[in-house]
Amino acid sequence: MSQSAPTLSPHPTVWGSPDTVFDRLAGEWRLQRTIEGQATMSGVARFTLLEAGGMLRYREEGRIRLADGKEFDGHREYLFERAPGGFVVHFAETPPRLFHAIAIVRDGDVLAGSATHLCTPDTYDSSYRFLPDGSFGIRHVVHGPRKDYLSDTVFSRLG
Repeated sequence: MSQSAPTLSPHPTVWGSPDTVFDRLAGEWRLQRTIEGQATMSGVARFTLLEAGGMLRYREEGRIRLADGKEFDGHREYLFERAPGGFVVHFAETPPRLFHAIAIVRDGDVLAGSATHLCTPDTYDSSYRFLPDGSFGIRHVVHGPRKDYLSDTVFSRLG
């Protein structure tokens, strides 16, 4: 009796499938952000599982350096909610307010998703890319009469 070789996924990734990305976000990440022509930020982001289990609290903290050289500490929080094939991001307010819903699809060996959020009168076009090396990136292209910038953040696992 011969044994057949295991079947390998045509696109193996540490992220698994669109349904497993949410679970693999939990933990600590190093973040590097560039806001084109305006600022940079270096810091740490933590995704902490909340008691209910279907939500992660996201908190980032770091040092922001403006284009003019001024520096200060900053932080931001969101709530990530598990959803079939992706996740939903909420502003960390009471009650939580929807930022956007991300449906993740496979794009070669990358898992990716995008969404648009209207923050009247400005628009946020956001994209997420989960890379085979275990890192991920979030890009926000913001345009409108009050805001006009590109924010790129790269996350790499700590520990």
